[in-house]
Amino acid sequence: MVKMAANGEKQQGHRAGIYKQKNKGHKHGKHRTKGEIERENKGRVSVTALTKKQRKEHKKMDRRHKANQLRRNKKDMVLTEKRRLGSRDGPPHLVAVLSLHAAADADAVTKLLRGEGAGGVVHQERCISGVSDSFGLILPRFKQRFIFLRQSTDDMHSLLDVAKIADSLVFVLDSTEGWDTYGDHCLSCLFAQGLPSHALVCQGVSDLPVKKRVESRRALSKITEIRFPDTRLFPLDSEQDGTLLLRHLGMQRQRKLGFRSRRSHLLAQHVTFTPNSPGEGTGGGPTGLGTLCVSGYVRGRPLKVDRLVHISGHGDFQLSQIDAPTDPLPLNLTTARPAKPGKGGDVDMMDGGEDEAPARVLMKADPSCRESLQTEAEVDPMDGEQTWPTESELLEAEEARKTKRVMKVPKGTSDYQATWIVDEDEEENGELDEESSEDDDDNDDMLDEAMYGDDEDINSQDAGSGSEEEAEEEEEEEEVCSTERAGADQRYDDNMDEAAEEEGLKRYREARANEMFPDEVDTPLDAAARIRFQRYRGLKSFRSSPWDAMENLPLNYSRIFQFQSFERTRHRILAEAAAEEEGAMVGWYVTLHITDVPFSVMESVQSGRPLMLVSLLPHEQKMSVMHLLVRRHPSNTEPIKSKEELVFHCGFRRFRASPIFSQHTSADKHKMERFLRPDAPTVVSVYAPITFPPAGVLLFKQRSDGIQDLVATGSLLSCDTQRIVLKRIVLSGHPFKINRRSAVVRYMFFNRDDIMWFKPVELRTKWGRRGHIKEPLGTHGHMKCVFDNQLRSQDTVMMNLYKRVYPRWTYDPYVPLPLPWVKSETTVEMDDLDME
Repeated sequence: MVKMAANGEKQQGHRAGIYKQKNKGHKHGKHRTKGEIERENKGRVSVTALTKKQRKEHKKMDRRHKANQLRRNKKDMVLTEKRRLGSRDGPPHLVAVLSLHAAADADAVTKLLRGEGAGGVVHQERCISGVSDSFGLILPRFKQRFIFLRQSTDDMHSLLDVAKIADSLVFVLDSTEGWDTYGDHCLSCLFAQGLPSHALVCQGVSDLPVKKRVESRRALSKITEIRFPDTRLFPLDSEQDGTLLLRHLGMQRQRKLGFRSRRSHLLAQHVTFTPNSPGEGTGGGPTGLGTLCVSGYVRGRPLKVDRLVHISGHGDFQLSQIDAPTDPLPLNLTTARPAKPGKGGDVDMMDGGEDEAPARVLMKADPSCRESLQTEAEVDPMDGEQTWPTESELLEAEEARKTKRVMKVPKGTSDYQATWIVDEDEEENGELDEESSEDDDDNDDMLDEAMYGDDEDINSQDAGSGSEEEAEEEEEEEEVCSTERAGADQRYDDNMDEAAEEEGLKRYREARANEMFPDEVDTPLDAAARIRFQRYRGLKSFRSSPWDAMENLPLNYSRIFQFQSFERTRHRILAEAAAEEEGAMVGWYVTLHITDVPFSVMESVQSGRPLMLVSLLPHEQKMSVMHLLVRRHPSNTEPIKSKEELVFHCGFRRFRASPIFSQHTSADKHKMERFLRPDAPTVVSVYAPITFPPAGVLLFKQRSDGIQDLVATGSLLSCDTQRIVLKRIVLSGHPFKINRRSAVVRYMFFNRDDIMWFKPVELRTKWGRRGHIKEPLGTHGHMKCVFDNQLRSQDTVMMNLYKRVYPRWTYDPYVPLPLPWVKSETTVEMDDLDME
């Protein structure tokens, strides 16, 4: 409203400012009125729609129906797999019988199960090639069929191979002790690899008095519940007990192992070998190559003829064709006849007899679609980046050419030949090659041996303290005792390896020193630090400072394969393998024709070891950098150094390699560990064939006497060539003079040029101070440093330097057979070492 002023001028009305109070609007039910809706629609009629409440209830019912449908499908799939195993449509139930105690008799268990009173009919003796104590069992009452084999625990490789492919394991225990030390070692390996369905069996309980049977079973159950908390213990003393065990094995829930359920695998039941002709392949004769025909039941997934197959312990091979022979273990006994062994038992050198029906060829390999055996990428040495030298580099080279250098050369040497002779000074001060860098890595891990004392003569002054009279009276007794003691000591020393003892003591001292002074190294006095540590660099922050993953890669990286996204490729390949319905289906009895197989595979079968085959997924034959997440096994007490040769069991593969250890963190850079830590999980990086997780991992260390000790267990982590593992070294110095925030530090470097070279690197102290080098003082390594706060006299100044490290290319698919395991008793304890 505009008012008139006294002088007749118009007065401007009041306008609300920014501080005017604004009340909330009326809450009218949070919905539009009918009039508003009509005005917005403007006469348009909308389709019939559900309200928000109806829509929500509808989605809820859909989700419930979908969950019920998925649950029903999964239940039907599990029941189908369970009913298929051992039935007419599936492979026979493969059961391995293992003895976990020296006093337990596994032969008596198999003899009882194959008896007529147990309800089964033995249809085939020695049904597994190379395993004498194996038989096929048909149970018409349960409409199931079994394959039993008794596997000895002395051969650890065969034991682990059988456990990878067996449907059930039967552990034979002692009625009083359960299992012995070696049995516990076998259980540790089996649990780490992945334990299938199993059953516990003990004998001799019925021989005890009635009053002691309950106590014996209760004591044995108390022992077994540590390893098997929910497993039932079956007494096996009569044929009725055998029938109950067979029913339990056929009806128990199968434990699914991820690394075998995603791949088709097969246990060889009949093996023949046909040498190549002289013009075929590279071999010929008993020591050359040939075609290996392996018959068995397909398990896991359908088997394709174009895929590669891996024979455990022997390598990767190609298939030429797949045949369908007669099933040797039919469920209907009236329509089939038992299989006849060949002339050489269950192992033939040529094809089967003339009376056998010819096998039907199911499929042949297509050379255009067959997987290649290429394991490494082709290296082109001329594929490097070529750049033209700059003008400054040309001038520098011209000046170096004009500079005359006097050097002694042999008589008659031309100027051109003299230019290729390397001077000793240049060789020492030149750039380090790859071999010298590996030697530097070994030298960095060792502290100065002078800091360790010599403990050989500690008690050398304690003998001979008796008096002369006592010596004369007890002279004869001392001579007898000394003779016996000398003989016992000599017998004890005969079994001792002095070189191994010295190496073990040295390793323990290095591990102890690394624990007390992590990553600390001494600056060399006879060489320049800028030359000795020229491959190292400083980082402002280990967490946030950048590091290019493609910078200065070693030559071995040109031999490996890498993925743009390993997880995406893994999900795609596993999904394709799960949906695959082509090839030899699960449960079929087939014969695989494997080409270019060495005769050593046949020799292994003839020696009595079982033969396992697994079909590889795409890319699983190619080499790359594999990372394994492991934890040190409690039974191992000896220090395991980085880049030390270990034996790996990864999925179906086993090989030897020299890995590096690093911390398991979520950062983009990972600190290298010099020793395998006992208190934290560790990532093991190694050059190895690609394997898609999940897969169990076992690490063994082979002793000098051939025994392999279990070092660590874990699982497969990933395949990543760009994982950055940084080795850290710490140079330490002592504050000489302290003046508030500045201090004079010595003993870190020993010349002025080294101080100027490492001047940009940040310093830190053990008490948490941070600083930098300001200037060198004099020429003997003293330097003035500035810190964020005043130092203390007992503090230590440190400098962190980093270098990227890579595994050593020592991959070897051949692993020697281990000797029977014996528990090692270490006489040197880490706490007893004298570190001063």
